[in-house]
Amino acid sequence: MQRSSADSLVVLDFETTGLSPQYGDRAIEIGAVLLEQGKIVDRFQRLMNPGFRISPFIESYTGITNEMLTREPRCEEVMEDFSGFIAGRNIVAHNASFDRKFLDAELKRVHKVFAGECCCSLLVSRRVYQEAPNHKLQTLVSHAGIPETGTFHRALADAEMTAHLWMSMLNRIRQQYGIQQLFLDELGKLSKLGKLYAHSYLSDLAGCR
Repeated sequence: MQRSSADSLVVLDFETTGLSPQYGDRAIEIGAVLLEQGKIVDRFQRLMNPGFRISPFIESYTGITNEMLTREPRCEEVMEDFSGFIAGRNIVAHNASFDRKFLDAELKRVHKVFAGECCCSLLVSRRVYQEAPNHKLQTLVSHAGIPETGTFHRALADAEMTAHLWMSMLNRIRQQYGIQQLFLDELGKLSKLGKLYAHSYLSDLAGCR
């Protein structure tokens, strides 16, 4: 089976009405960027109407208002389009377990399934940027010296900044360990290791190249 390069994939972010699709929460915005060999070559951004009013807290947190959403297409229409954007791709998200829940739930409504690999940039950052004060996206963007490309908690800006963070982590590994070609499954394994084992794992990878 051909392995997937870690620098060619889709980085995505959802804004939602709450924390869990299991309890009726829905997506209200999707933002994604397509990386090819570490460069952003395409973008996808849509607001979507969940079919009910969102809370004042979510309006304040995201800057997305009920008035904005009333003019937008339903989630199902947007997810039909987005399924084409990610078809045949792998994905990365910051706190991927959250975004993956909503991706799977919204795709299920349009009878689609995401079949690619999924990796979490937050978990990887805990191994690559162990010295960071915390591993929230906003903190890591500042810590890694990444330019802010928009407003935090808007999906496309968060996806773009996550993509730049992802590439900064790949580049740090390349520089520190001399590993030029990184595969997504290797980053997935790194994300699951205890932090004390990260250095030896990456050193072993370097020795195998």
